Amino acid sequence: MEKMNGKHDDCRNFAPVDAAKGICRKTNTMIFTDTDVCDAMEMMPKCKNCSNFQGVDKDNIGTCVGLKKHGWTYGELIAVTCEGYRQV
Repeated sequence: MEKMNGKHDDCRNFAPVDAAKGICRKTNTMIFTDTDVCDAMEMMPKCKNCSNFQGVDKDNIGTCVGLKKHGWTYGELIAVTCEGYRQV
């Protein structure tokens, strides 16, 4: 598998413990949230990874145009259950 850009908190295998660290579900080891990912990276559906997330500003806030009513959202919002999510 090709190594993807991102941090551990962008991976489905990451279980957060606090703001700085979490547990990798694949290796069962403690890892820091903002370190580079490994080859087992599975991209977490987040607004920032959606083609319907547009007009993003410097604070990572943009507009979701994938639902009937367009509204602002932030890029780190987890979109696992979003009907309008379309991976980039």
